[in-house]
Amino acid sequence: MHPLKFNPILKERLWGGTKLKDVLGKPIENDITGESWELSAVEGDVSVVANGDLQGTSLQKLINEYPEELLGKSVFERFGKEFPILIKFIDAKQDLSIQLHPNDELAKKRHNSFGKTEMWYIMDADKGAELIVGFNKDVSKEEYAKSIEDDTLLELLNYETVKEGDTFFINTGKIHAIGAGVLLAEIQQTSDITYRVFDFNRKDKDGNLRELHTELALDAVDYEKKDDFKVKYSVEKDTVNQMVACPYFNTNFLELTEDLELDVATRDSFTIYMCVGGSATVENDFGSAKINKGETVLIPANSNFIKLIASGAKLLEVTI
Repeated sequence: MHPLKFNPILKERLWGGTKLKDVLGKPIENDITGESWELSAVEGDVSVVANGDLQGTSLQKLINEYPEELLGKSVFERFGKEFPILIKFIDAKQDLSIQLHPNDELAKKRHNSFGKTEMWYIMDADKGAELIVGFNKDVSKEEYAKSIEDDTLLELLNYETVKEGDTFFINTGKIHAIGAGVLLAEIQQTSDITYRVFDFNRKDKDGNLRELHTELALDAVDYEKKDDFKVKYSVEKDTVNQMVACPYFNTNFLELTEDLELDVATRDSFTIYMCVGGSATVENDFGSAKINKGETVLIPANSNFIKLIASGAKLLEVTI
């Protein structure tokens, strides 16, 4: 299989804006588009190939027919025919709700789902834009519950001012929110399980408050203050710089001023490139695809090599 590009799955959100079109060129049709799902096998939102001989084929159909060739033998043995990660671009014109995600054990027990570990790479941020990540002190379960009741949760949270290139790892249980003015790339476990705990008392287009998951969250929150979320990584050019290595995905950063060829014959995993700056042509044994800023490409696991033809491209490389 040649490098596969997919049609974006665009999502209206109460907090969305127009940066997905203005900065990334997505074909949005309204001014509250918050997410572009780039690579998804979530039921009801399965990505469809946009290029080459396989155009019009769903990602799930390819996995069903060619599981080891597409995913890699070790990935298939671990996850079966479920694509294990979900790739998105997110535009927050307004603050997102404050939320957290359960771990695998709790998600399996309650929802028959994976948990949701994720990471963010900041692509664009208005001056002073912030994220909420974790608490600003150790908090007891009782103190947290009282802050929800008293509407004082915001006083317990940790705020991080962000700029382009900043990267954050959000493990399960960590309370978090994307702030207004942030455009980011998100890599996460395939899961749509979110516990929303505070939503600034906003109402949706029908005048209703959105559902909160106060009770479900109590046993899922990590109440400790931790400084484990800001990712430090090298930005050496024309090489692969490790960002995140965790059981669910591995992510590297590449900034290319010249072409780079990688031997991936023994990788035993698919490879994803998210273009977060510039443009690149991505080749494997079977073909090529060009990606511009805001586009994503999937390289099947049965590739022997990947050649990146680029000058000035910034890429996130994702494997399992």
